[in-house]
Amino acid sequence: MSPAETASRYDRIARWWQENAPPVYGLSALRLALRFAPTTGIALDVGCGSQGRFMEALRAHGFQTEGLDASAEMIAIAQERDPLSRYHTADISGWIFPKRYDFISAWDSTFHLPLALQEPVLRKLCAGLSAGGVLIFTCGGGEAGEIRGSFQGEEFGYSTLGVESFVRILDEEGCLCRHVEYDQYPEKHVVIIAESYGRKKASCAPSQGAQLA
Repeated sequence: MSPAETASRYDRIARWWQENAPPVYGLSALRLALRFAPTTGIALDVGCGSQGRFMEALRAHGFQTEGLDASAEMIAIAQERDPLSRYHTADISGWIFPKRYDFISAWDSTFHLPLALQEPVLRKLCAGLSAGGVLIFTCGGGEAGEIRGSFQGEEFGYSTLGVESFVRILDEEGCLCRHVEYDQYPEKHVVIIAESYGRKKASCAPSQGAQLA
């Protein structure tokens, strides 16, 4: 399923999500990631949606906040409720980072990407971190592959490279893996936290799509 198709499905459930999204979902993992993060800087929430719980927690930590989502309807709602943040309506796989960020979250967002986009997007996220910056994202455990599932009457695609491959890519991109957790065991939902030490391995090929100003 293409990012555009995923965005259109989220457009259709955006209002429902705003009213029914779990208010604390993912926040305990985010707070864990913030223990490794600087106390000031700029944070980007990839797949921010409309609710704003991550944006509020990031601002409370001391960050300026930006959100990115491919769903125009999700972004429209987010802008209405949170004028303090800057928002971008874009697909992360094609978006060019305007700057480096001190914290990037991608909670239950990049796992919707097709399998072929998983590696280039993770490399892009790593390249988008400043030295000492922190990344938290969720992915599927188990074997590499793609699946489909339904939610609120809409079909969504999901894919994973497998935890070992994600950790390998982080290492190649100069990011130290700080935490890996199957946080909804026995479900194969995995949280990964990594910290950039600003030095990519010399043997690595240039990141795909990791263009920075």
